[in-house]
Amino acid sequence: MNGSGCVFLLSAILLAQSVMAAESYPVRPLRMIIPAAPGGAPDIAGRLIAAEISKQMGQQVVVENRPGSAGVLGFAATARATPDGYTIGQATFPIATNPSMFINLPYDALRDFQMVVLMASGTNLLAVSPALAMRSVQELIDVARKSPGKLSFGSSGNGTSMHLSMELFRQMTDTNLLHVPYKGIQQAIADAIAGQIQVVCDNMGSILPHVKAGRMRALGVTSPKRSGVVPELPTIAEQGVPGYEITPWSGFMVPARVPREIVLRLNSEINKAIFSPTLTEKYFATVGSTPVGSTPEHFTEHVRKEIAKWGQVLKAAGIRAE
Repeated sequence: MNGSGCVFLLSAILLAQSVMAAESYPVRPLRMIIPAAPGGAPDIAGRLIAAEISKQMGQQVVVENRPGSAGVLGFAATARATPDGYTIGQATFPIATNPSMFINLPYDALRDFQMVVLMASGTNLLAVSPALAMRSVQELIDVARKSPGKLSFGSSGNGTSMHLSMELFRQMTDTNLLHVPYKGIQQAIADAIAGQIQVVCDNMGSILPHVKAGRMRALGVTSPKRSGVVPELPTIAEQGVPGYEITPWSGFMVPARVPREIVLRLNSEINKAIFSPTLTEKYFATVGSTPVGSTPEHFTEHVRKEIAKWGQVLKAAGIRAE
């Protein structure tokens, strides 16, 4: 047999092995890496998905939390995992902002992963201290323009969706609001309630209870459409900031060299889990997030666009990791 024949035979054998592996997959427990601490929204969503696909695939999915450094530790662990389909990584919003936040990352967001599926998109809610008289986004803009630097907003740190919601707002409205980073967003909300700061733009599930209790006053949502959770609340874009949008999202990914057949199997199983009653009733309906579901290609393009979009915002603001 000549050289080309050997190459062809070897390729055929490898393809057959890949197909056989995909057909029998999974034959042992899987691991899901969540780049966040236990108890938060990413952890809750990840564990619900893990439980659903465990039932669907007949193998346990063991959750492993790797919090820290804006998700970098968890993302890096996923990138380093054996590319056999037995490690699934949760891909959260910071995977799109980290390339512009950190000078040296231990992974490349587009080269070292295969995006599997976009799970959900959420919305942040812009709220102010009840001590302020304003009741609309336009009033906030007017006050901020008349008194540059007088109003301050809190976030859980540089580069978070809470921070970037207001950074994008500042850039699009030509206003000057002071950023006050906190270790946790609940501390920022507490200070806003007390009047120490004036503005917080946090995820719906976290801040809405304070709004309903009258401790904060809602002005608008960051999504392009109104939220079904508070349909009476207009979007920021509706209130004089056309084109404004930030929708924190999450999904799942695997290391770059996982066989295509396994990627498609995981895509099918996770899509099914996303729209299961467990997820739609126990999670999405309570936190103001919208289940999405997608092909791997759609999620890949989504991440690519988000990296470009937030790279411009971060560069214009001169924001780097703390």
